[in-house]
Amino acid sequence: MKKIALTLFVIALASPLAAETWKGVALMDASCAAKKDVMAHPENHKKGCALQCSKSGYGAIVDGKFVKFDKKGDELAVEALKKSDKKDHLTANVTGELKDGTIEVSALTLE
Repeated sequence: MKKIALTLFVIALASPLAAETWKGVALMDASCAAKKDVMAHPENHKKGCALQCSKSGYGAIVDGKFVKFDKKGDELAVEALKKSDKKDHLTANVTGELKDGTIEVSALTLE
């Protein structure tokens, strides 16, 4: 019984360590991320466009590549965009875990 409890304790401690934070990454909708001209200058992507294209989902540009968010990340992105006064230069701090090419987002804030 002690071994099981110890194993569960170790797993619980290790879980938060798996999370990563990407700071100052460009927030983008998946539809626009497929366009070369938008990806060339993500800082020019407009908030209105990002909200209009919300059905395609969201992601962040990490090391020059678009990485899609999970459903929770999409929801957090919409909330952050709606609350923000920014019109462009949509950069965010994203915390989550990268799994199979998708970021499982636990927190997202626009800068």
